[in-house]
Amino acid sequence: MAETVGSLADKISIIQLKIYHMREQLQRTDAADEHKAACAAKLEVMGVQVRDLEDELTQLVSDVIAGRVKLKIYRQFKMYNDPRYRAKTAQ
Repeated sequence: MAETVGSLADKISIIQLKIYHMREQLQRTDAADEHKAACAAKLEVMGVQVRDLEDELTQLVSDVIAGRVKLKIYRQFKMYNDPRYRAKTAQ
């Protein structure tokens, strides 16, 4: 499985923020028509992207519920700032 529920939710939230801010650009009274046209084109692409991500998330959740996919938990093994992993220095 390439994506996890968390990674998909993260991508969806990021693109929703981009959509929000791109829509703000369309409301600007000081922006040129060319700028607004470029923003509108980007909004269309982002709309397709967010729908694709939402569809992928829906499919993943359906697959998990149906038992077709089992989610894995990846443990974090952080070594920084842990004195047990520091080499002893000669004094």
